[in-house]
Amino acid sequence: MLVTTYSEARKTFSYVLDRAKSDGAVLIRRADGSVFRLTPEDGESSPFEGVSTPIRLPEGTLSGILSDLKDANAARLVPEK
Repeated sequence: MLVTTYSEARKTFSYVLDRAKSDGAVLIRRADGSVFRLTPEDGESSPFEGVSTPIRLPEGTLSGILSDLKDANAARLVPEK
C-alpha cells in the first residue's frame, strides 16, 4: 500500500488514484501527522445514477442566458483605459 504525503499526493494525484485502484487503498499523511485513507468505490455505476433533475425553461430563456454570459465575459476581458 502506498503511503504518501499530502503535498506529494497533490502533485501526483492521477498516480495516487491509479494506485488506490490497483492496491485497494492509499494512505495520505498530513504535516500535522493525521493520516487519511483513500479507497476506490465498489462497482462501476455512477453515484448519480437514477437521480434526475428536470429543468423546464420557457422557450428562448437558455439562449438569452448564454448570450448575457457571453456579453458579460467579453466586457470583463476589455482592458480598462
